[in-house]
Amino acid sequence: MKPVARVSAGLILACMGAWALAAEPAAAAKADPAKGEAISTGTCVACHTNDGSRGSAANPILQGQHADYIAKQLLEFKAGKRQNAIMSGMASTLNEADMKNVAAFYSGKQAKPGFAKNKDLAALGEKIYRGGVADRAIPACAGCHGPSGAGIPVQYPRLAGQHADYVEAQLVAFRGGVRRNNADMTGVAAKLNDREIKALSDYVAGLR
Repeated sequence: MKPVARVSAGLILACMGAWALAAEPAAAAKADPAKGEAISTGTCVACHTNDGSRGSAANPILQGQHADYIAKQLLEFKAGKRQNAIMSGMASTLNEADMKNVAAFYSGKQAKPGFAKNKDLAALGEKIYRGGVADRAIPACAGCHGPSGAGIPVQYPRLAGQHADYVEAQLVAFRGGVRRNNADMTGVAAKLNDREIKALSDYVAGLR
């Protein structure tokens, strides 16, 4: 091979190597719970308490919730896919790294147990949660949220111990088309009546 040809071949190989490196996706930055705590302390504490624990029943317990699920909800609030005047405003100030950091902070906390308030309602809720309602093609909630209410990261949240009032409000919002960021939940909630929604909400509050 002539010297010029060898140089050209070397340049081509070097360029190909550079292109291959450039094509590799950059490693995602690891979420930082300490930075998330700072965001929580400065922004989220008023509604979700300092560690996402059992604050007002109108607001969700974030303690122990899946980090991927929290980050997804924040992104969807910011994008307008999920509607809430307060949360949309809060999320609008956060970038994706902020969302992952605050999600890591809350998910790293140990979730505290809750309890059901009405024995009869909780019994009905357990029946639906574990077995669904066959004659109306309502699937068992446990199929997506797990027998213990642990959920599946990203798409299906942890429900065990969640405020009954909050769960009820979300099911009503799904049923009424107010909350539209999960087609599966919209379909399920559309088939539930008021008593069934209250029963499921009461049952998952005490699930552990």
